[in-house]
Amino acid sequence: MVQFKVLISIILVLELFGLPSPVLAQLNQTRKQIIVIDPGHGGKDSGAVGINGIQEKNIVLKIAKQIIELNETAFKDNFEIYLTRYKDTLISLGDRTKLAKSLNTDIFISLHCNHSDNPNARGLEVYVSKKQGRYSEESILLAYHLQKGLKENIGFESRGVKFANFQVLRETNDYFPSVLLELGFLSNGDEENYLLNKSSLLKIASAIIINLKNVSYERNVN
Repeated sequence: MVQFKVLISIILVLELFGLPSPVLAQLNQTRKQIIVIDPGHGGKDSGAVGINGIQEKNIVLKIAKQIIELNETAFKDNFEIYLTRYKDTLISLGDRTKLAKSLNTDIFISLHCNHSDNPNARGLEVYVSKKQGRYSEESILLAYHLQKGLKENIGFESRGVKFANFQVLRETNDYFPSVLLELGFLSNGDEENYLLNKSSLLKIASAIIINLKNVSYERNVN
């Protein structure tokens, strides 16, 4: 049964996306790239709540776990991936960034879903820190590549790359490229329904890891 699931995952990835786009940077061949995925919220902090009761904290954790599974199966452990939380627990923002720094991280991605009082608001947003840091340029490049890949591969509109003062970005972009993804609006009926579908979450996870493979960085460590 496990082997069957692995085969299905690989087939889905290949059918959905085909061959990866040209790489923008060469992979560091001496070690695996270390990726930290930060599923937002958790525990008593549900994050955004959809019109049908779907909770942001659960959706982003499912996507994060799908990324790990795809890395182990379809991508043959190409990356070394860690999560800031593996279950429904609330981890402080400071502890999330401290963990990423302690792991000698190459890329940090925080996963979220959006919400608006306007039920027609829709689409993807990718954020980088508005505070300048050592890895600001790399963060912006990563953000543009991810928003393009997600738009093309899952069909959501792109609301663009934006700059914000989010703590997880502000405290990391001096250490490694970091971005925050808003993966659709739970306040929008169509996008909430999409995020309720297990195959849709696999598609999002696949889009993220494929585009990570194409824009991996060799971080210079002093």
